[in-house]
Amino acid sequence: MEAGCLFKTLLATNWILFLWDQYITWRQYKVHLENVKRPKEVEELISEEEYKKARDYKMDNHTFGFAHGIFNQILSTVQLVYGYYPLLWYATAGFPFHSSVFLVTNSIIETFIDLPWDLYSTFVIEETHGFNKQKVGFYFVDKIKKMLVGFVLTMPIVYGIEWIVENGGPYFFVYIWVFLSIVVLLLMTIYPAFIAPLFDKYFALPDGELKTKIEKLAASLNYPLTKLYVVNGSKRSAHSNAYMYGFWKNKRIVLYDTLLSGEEKEKVLALYKESGETVEEDEKDKKRGMNSDEVVAVLGHELGHWALWHTAINLIITEANLFFSFAVFAYFYKWELLYQAFGFHDTPTVIGMMLVFQFVLALYNQIASLGMVVHSRSAEFGADEFANKLGYGDNLIGALTKLGVDNLSMPINDSLYSWCTHTHPPVVERVAAIRRLQAKLQ
Repeated sequence: MEAGCLFKTLLATNWILFLWDQYITWRQYKVHLENVKRPKEVEELISEEEYKKARDYKMDNHTFGFAHGIFNQILSTVQLVYGYYPLLWYATAGFPFHSSVFLVTNSIIETFIDLPWDLYSTFVIEETHGFNKQKVGFYFVDKIKKMLVGFVLTMPIVYGIEWIVENGGPYFFVYIWVFLSIVVLLLMTIYPAFIAPLFDKYFALPDGELKTKIEKLAASLNYPLTKLYVVNGSKRSAHSNAYMYGFWKNKRIVLYDTLLSGEEKEKVLALYKESGETVEEDEKDKKRGMNSDEVVAVLGHELGHWALWHTAINLIITEANLFFSFAVFAYFYKWELLYQAFGFHDTPTVIGMMLVFQFVLALYNQIASLGMVVHSRSAEFGADEFANKLGYGDNLIGALTKLGVDNLSMPINDSLYSWCTHTHPPVVERVAAIRRLQAKLQ
C-alpha cells in the first residue's frame, strides 16, 4: 500500500464516522423540530411552558452543534491535507522538551481557534436560557487555570510513556498499561481532594434534615461515608450534579448547590456569605432544585451504582480498553508508512500515539463507545431499581422530573440517537421503568 492510498483510506474513514454522527444528530433534530407542541405522553412530566423553553434551548444547541461540528471537520481535514501537524512538529524541533513544546503550542492554537465558538455557547446560548453564571473575566481566568493544570498533569505522563517506549523492550505496552493504571488511580484519589478545589470551593454540608437523612442512608448500606460536601457550582452554571469519590473506607459525597432548594439552600447560601463567596440568584434560580427527600433519592440511585459494583466494572472495562489500545499502538507505532502518509519522515512516539489513537483506532473507538453507552444505560436502570427497592421510587421520579425541567432537557428523543449517545436513558423511559417496578411490588 502506498502512503497516499493509506492517507485517503484513513481520512475517508474519519469522514464516514463524522457523517454517521451527523446523520443520527439530524434524526434527533427532526424529532425536536417537528414536535412544536408538547406530546401527550409527556404531559405529566413537563408543562407546556417548560416544554417550549426546553425546545427553544435544544433547537439553539442543534443549530450551534451542526455549525461547530462541520467547521471542526473541515478544519481538521484542511490541517491534515496541507500538513499542519508535520509543519508544527518540525517547526518546534529545535526547542528543548520537543514533545511538550509541540503539545502545548498545538493546544494553545486549538484553544484560540475554538474560543469564538466557546464564547458564543457560554455567553449567548447558555446566557440566553438562564444557565451561565460566569463573568467574562472569570471565564478567561478559569480557562487559563484549566490549561495550566492540564499541562502540568499531562507533560509528566507523556514523558513517562516516551521513556517506557524507548526503554521497555518488545512488551513496553504492558509497562505503559501498568504505568497509566497507577496514574488513573492516583488522579482519581488526588483530583477531587487537591485539584478540583483550585476551581471551586467545597464546604461541609450544614447540619440539618438533609445531612441527617443522607448519613442515615449511607449507614443503612454500610457505605463508609467520611465527608459530605456542597460545592458552589452556581458561580459557573445553573446546571446541577452530584457525585461520589474515594477508595476503600474513605468515601465522600459532593452535592452541587443547584440541586438544593428551600431551607437547605438558604443555609448553604448563608455559609457562602460567611466565607466571602458571592452568589447571585434570579427568580429562575429560586425555582430550581429539589426537596430533601428527592436529593436523598438521587443519592440512593448513586449508591446503587456503588452497591451493584458498577464503578468497579467501569474501571475494569477502562483498563481492558487501555491495554488493547496500547497493544494496537505497539503493533503500529514503528510502521513508517503510517507516518509518511501524514507527512512525517521519522517516527516520533507522541505523533505515533496521535495517529494510532485518532485514525487507526477510529472505527474501534466508535464501536467501543456504543458498547459503553449500552452498558451505561443498563447500569442506570439497575441503579434506579436499587433506589426503588429502598423505597425512594416516588421521590426518584420527582427528582428525575425536576432535573429534566431545571436543565431544560427535551423529554422526547429519536430512538436511534438515544441508543447511540445517551449514557443515561431519557427521563420518560426511566420513569416508566420505575412505575413498572412499583406495580410488580404491589
